[in-house]
Amino acid sequence: MSLALWLVFSSAHASWTVNMAPGVTEVSRSVFDLHMTIFWICVVIGVLVFGAMFWSMLVHRRSRGQQPANFHESTTVEILWTVVPLAILVVMAVPATKTLIDIYDTTESELDIQVTGYQWKWHYKYLGQDVEFFSNLTTPRAQINNREAKGEHYLLEVDEPLVVPVGTKVRFLITAADVIHSWWVPALAVKKDAIPGFVNESWTRIEEPGIYRGQCTELCGKDHGFMPVVVEAKSKEDFAAWLAERKTAAAAEKELTSKEWTLDELMARGEKSYLTNCGACHQPTGEGLPPMFPALKGSAIATGPAEGHIDIVINGKPGTSMAAFGKQLSEVDIAAIITYERNAWGNSVGDMVTPQDILAFKKAQE
Repeated sequence: MSLALWLVFSSAHASWTVNMAPGVTEVSRSVFDLHMTIFWICVVIGVLVFGAMFWSMLVHRRSRGQQPANFHESTTVEILWTVVPLAILVVMAVPATKTLIDIYDTTESELDIQVTGYQWKWHYKYLGQDVEFFSNLTTPRAQINNREAKGEHYLLEVDEPLVVPVGTKVRFLITAADVIHSWWVPALAVKKDAIPGFVNESWTRIEEPGIYRGQCTELCGKDHGFMPVVVEAKSKEDFAAWLAERKTAAAAEKELTSKEWTLDELMARGEKSYLTNCGACHQPTGEGLPPMFPALKGSAIATGPAEGHIDIVINGKPGTSMAAFGKQLSEVDIAAIITYERNAWGNSVGDMVTPQDILAFKKAQE
């Protein structure tokens, strides 16, 4: 019987995960230890206070003929209820101060990464490395709309995770391009607001390779729940190989700007880029979500003069939810998206916008 009860309670304990997790960094474990220290101090205080209260109510109740003690203006009591709480606060403050000093010490970093929040995705820029990219949600819309079963990492999967090396102090410079976001990865004990016009700092040093997931934790608009954070920690050797690969890919991407593109090539790339960057608002069918997100299918923008179409994609539309993509996407992706929008869903304008057209438009605006 006792063995059966032990198995039941052990199983229940294993699935009871409401507490914090220790995490995978020295700072995250310090935060966990501090949390547990304060928790047990509070437990002891609660047991003593409520124990004394219930003991007094039971033992010294009026029905037993007890007479209340009179210690009004007792100097001893005054000293006790001043000194004891002060001592408790000091005991709590020492580890808390040490942990806070560690959390805010971003000096002597070995790798700096700028993290920028957008509605509704993250942009990562490896400072001094000529590598940057956007990280977008990849959970299929069919799962979000309950047409398919939810995957293992539902709403916590992206096309481009943030890759960092293990055993390296990485400093994050966190900001936003539009509204307030918040970059949070529980396993790293990193949570910082991303505020337009401000740069907040944080840091981490991951000890073991792995994938660690988080989310935006500041309500930032319609798709707030659809901008996850995924950090992949690699060995230093694997990270160096990944970084070299990304630099090569970035150089190749720049060369694509001068390439002679065909309509079919732009349409193929444009469909993929549109679904990643525009589909959430304007929908994969181009029918939008009026009135906030107007339809592109048959719209005056998508079927009108190309210059107006280029202008609204690059510069956005003030006073609306239409973001400016001029600094978010490459000239190739902007050209491909515009070409796709002008020839998809029956629009069939028949023209194409090339990366050179986008460069010329940007140059004319300078």
